[in-house]
Amino acid sequence: MTKSELVRLARDGDRDAFDLLMTAVIDHLYRIARLILRDFDSAEDAVQEALVHCWRDLPTLRDPDRFDAWLNRLLLHSVTDEARSRRRSGANVRVLQIEPSQPDGAGALADRDELARVFNRLSLEHRTIVVLHHYLGLTVDEAATTIGIPIGTAKSRLHYATEALRAALDADARSTSAGKVLA
Repeated sequence: MTKSELVRLARDGDRDAFDLLMTAVIDHLYRIARLILRDFDSAEDAVQEALVHCWRDLPTLRDPDRFDAWLNRLLLHSVTDEARSRRRSGANVRVLQIEPSQPDGAGALADRDELARVFNRLSLEHRTIVVLHHYLGLTVDEAATTIGIPIGTAKSRLHYATEALRAALDADARSTSAGKVLA
Protein backbone atom coordinates (compact mmCIF):
# COMPACT_ATOMS: atom_id res chain seq x y z
CA MET A 1 0.00 0.00 0.00
CA THR A 2 1.40 3.41 -0.97
CA LYS A 3 1.72 6.36 1.33
CA SER A 4 -0.96 8.26 -0.61
CA GLU A 5 -3.39 5.38 -0.12
CA LEU A 6 -2.62 5.30 3.61
CA VAL A 7 -3.21 9.05 3.80
CA ARG A 8 -6.56 8.69 2.04
CA LEU A 9 -7.63 5.90 4.40
CA ALA A 10 -6.46 7.84 7.47
CA ARG A 11 -8.21 10.95 6.17
CA ASP A 12 -11.42 8.91 6.08
CA GLY A 13 -10.95 7.90 9.74
CA ASP A 14 -9.00 4.63 9.49
CA ARG A 15 -6.96 4.55 12.73
CA ASP A 16 -4.80 1.63 11.59
CA ALA A 17 -3.73 3.54 8.47
CA PHE A 18 -2.96 6.58 10.64
CA ASP A 19 -0.88 4.40 13.00
CA LEU A 20 1.11 3.05 10.05
CA LEU A 21 1.73 6.56 8.74
CA MET A 22 2.87 7.87 12.11
CA THR A 23 5.09 4.87 12.79
CA ALA A 24 6.92 5.66 9.56
CA VAL A 25 7.52 9.36 10.40
CA ILE A 26 7.66 9.68 14.20
CA ASP A 27 11.46 9.41 14.50
CA HIS A 28 11.94 11.94 11.73
CA LEU A 29 9.57 14.40 13.42
CA TYR A 30 11.25 13.96 16.79
CA ARG A 31 14.73 14.57 15.33
CA ILE A 32 13.58 17.81 13.72
CA ALA A 33 11.90 19.03 16.90
CA ARG A 34 14.90 18.11 19.04
CA LEU A 35 17.33 19.84 16.70
CA ILE A 36 15.32 23.05 16.76
CA LEU A 37 14.26 23.10 20.42
CA ARG A 38 17.46 21.55 21.84
CA ASP A 39 15.44 19.86 24.61
CA PHE A 40 14.19 16.27 24.74
CA ASP A 41 11.01 16.91 26.71
CA SER A 42 10.00 19.96 24.70
CA ALA A 43 10.61 18.04 21.47
CA GLU A 44 8.37 15.20 22.66
CA ASP A 45 5.65 17.69 23.60
CA ALA A 46 5.88 19.41 20.21
CA VAL A 47 5.69 16.12 18.30
CA GLN A 48 2.73 14.97 20.39
CA GLU A 49 0.93 18.22 19.70
CA ALA A 50 1.68 17.93 15.97
CA LEU A 51 0.27 14.39 15.92
CA VAL A 52 -2.93 15.52 17.64
CA HIS A 53 -3.33 18.31 15.09
CA CYS A 54 -2.57 15.88 12.28
CA TRP A 55 -5.31 13.46 13.32
CA ARG A 56 -7.79 16.27 13.90
CA ASP A 57 -7.03 18.20 10.71
CA LEU A 58 -6.26 15.32 8.34
CA PRO A 59 -9.76 15.41 6.79
CA THR A 60 -8.96 18.93 5.54
CA LEU A 61 -5.87 17.79 3.59
CA ARG A 62 -6.82 18.04 -0.08
CA ASP A 63 -3.76 16.50 -1.73
CA PRO A 64 -2.49 13.28 -0.10
CA ASP A 65 0.77 13.60 -2.05
CA ARG A 66 1.55 16.76 -0.05
CA PHE A 67 1.17 14.94 3.29
CA ASP A 68 4.86 15.14 4.28
CA ALA A 69 5.10 18.89 3.66
CA TRP A 70 1.79 19.44 5.46
CA LEU A 71 2.92 17.38 8.47
CA ASN A 72 6.27 19.20 8.61
CA ARG A 73 4.37 22.50 8.66
CA LEU A 74 2.19 21.25 11.54
CA LEU A 75 5.33 20.20 13.40
CA LEU A 76 6.99 23.58 12.89
CA HIS A 77 3.91 25.34 14.26
CA SER A 78 3.98 23.04 17.30
CA VAL A 79 7.72 23.64 17.75
CA THR A 80 7.16 27.40 17.66
CA ASP A 81 4.31 27.16 20.18
CA GLU A 82 6.42 24.97 22.46
CA ALA A 83 9.36 27.39 22.30
CA ARG A 84 7.06 30.29 23.19
CA SER A 85 5.52 28.46 26.13
CA ARG A 86 8.95 27.38 27.34
CA ARG A 87 10.13 31.01 27.25
CA ARG A 88 7.13 32.10 29.31
CA SER A 89 7.56 29.36 31.88
CA GLY A 90 10.83 30.82 33.14
CA ALA A 91 13.30 28.38 34.65
CA ASN A 92 14.57 25.63 32.45
CA VAL A 93 15.52 22.73 34.70
CA ARG A 94 16.61 19.52 33.03
CA VAL A 95 17.54 16.19 34.49
CA LEU A 96 20.96 15.24 33.27
CA GLN A 97 20.97 11.98 31.42
CA ILE A 98 24.03 9.85 31.15
CA GLU A 99 24.46 8.94 27.53
CA PRO A 100 26.57 5.98 26.47
CA SER A 101 30.00 6.94 25.34
CA GLN A 102 30.83 6.68 21.71
CA PRO A 103 34.22 6.31 20.15
CA ASP A 104 34.88 9.90 19.20
CA GLY A 105 38.08 11.85 18.92
CA ALA A 106 38.56 14.68 21.38
CA GLY A 107 38.80 17.24 18.60
CA ALA A 108 35.54 16.13 16.98
CA LEU A 109 33.80 16.19 20.35
CA ALA A 110 35.07 19.68 21.10
CA ASP A 111 33.97 20.87 17.66
CA ARG A 112 30.51 19.35 18.12
CA ASP A 113 30.14 20.96 21.56
CA GLU A 114 31.28 24.31 20.25
CA LEU A 115 28.86 24.10 17.32
CA ALA A 116 26.01 23.11 19.66
CA ARG A 117 26.80 26.08 21.94
CA VAL A 118 26.81 28.48 19.01
CA PHE A 119 23.69 26.90 17.47
CA ASN A 120 21.81 27.39 20.77
CA ARG A 121 22.49 31.14 20.55
CA LEU A 122 20.50 31.40 17.31
CA SER A 123 16.90 32.52 17.39
CA LEU A 124 14.16 29.95 16.85
CA GLU A 125 13.56 31.26 13.32
CA HIS A 126 17.24 30.94 12.43
CA ARG A 127 17.56 27.45 13.95
CA THR A 128 14.47 26.36 12.01
CA ILE A 129 15.77 27.45 8.62
CA VAL A 130 19.22 25.96 9.29
CA VAL A 131 17.71 22.59 10.27
CA LEU A 132 15.37 22.51 7.28
CA HIS A 133 18.07 23.49 4.80
CA HIS A 134 21.18 21.75 6.12
CA TYR A 135 19.75 18.80 8.05
CA LEU A 136 16.72 17.91 5.95
CA GLY A 137 18.34 19.01 2.70
CA LEU A 138 15.41 21.16 1.59
CA THR A 139 16.09 23.91 -0.89
CA VAL A 140 15.52 27.44 0.37
CA ASP A 141 12.30 27.56 -1.69
CA GLU A 142 11.05 24.30 -0.13
CA ALA A 143 11.99 25.47 3.36
CA ALA A 144 10.15 28.76 2.80
CA THR A 145 7.05 26.88 1.68
CA THR A 146 7.27 24.52 4.67
CA ILE A 147 7.57 27.39 7.15
CA GLY A 148 5.04 29.51 5.30
CA ILE A 149 7.24 32.55 4.70
CA PRO A 150 8.30 34.37 1.54
CA ILE A 151 11.37 33.00 -0.24
CA GLY A 152 13.27 36.25 0.29
CA THR A 153 12.66 36.02 4.04
CA ALA A 154 13.93 32.43 4.06
CA LYS A 155 17.06 33.44 2.15
CA SER A 156 17.63 36.32 4.53
CA ARG A 157 17.18 34.13 7.62
CA LEU A 158 19.55 31.51 6.26
CA HIS A 159 22.12 34.17 5.40
CA TYR A 160 21.95 35.84 8.82
CA ALA A 161 21.93 32.48 10.62
CA THR A 162 25.05 31.42 8.72
CA GLU A 163 26.72 34.75 9.44
CA ALA A 164 25.80 34.52 13.14
CA LEU A 165 27.20 30.98 13.34
CA ARG A 166 30.40 32.04 11.59
CA ALA A 167 30.83 35.13 13.79
CA ALA A 168 30.21 33.20 17.01
CA LEU A 169 32.66 30.46 16.00
CA ASP A 170 35.27 33.09 15.10
CA ALA A 171 34.71 34.89 18.42
CA ASP A 172 35.06 31.64 20.36
CA ALA A 173 38.26 30.82 18.46
CA ARG A 174 39.69 34.28 19.19
CA SER A 175 38.83 34.06 22.91
CA THR A 176 40.38 30.58 23.13
CA SER A 177 43.59 31.66 21.41
CA ALA A 178 43.75 34.82 23.56
CA GLY A 179 43.42 32.66 26.67
CA LYS A 180 46.32 30.48 25.53
CA VAL A 181 48.52 33.54 24.93
CA LEU A 182 47.76 34.93 28.39
CA ALA A 183 48.37 31.61 30.12
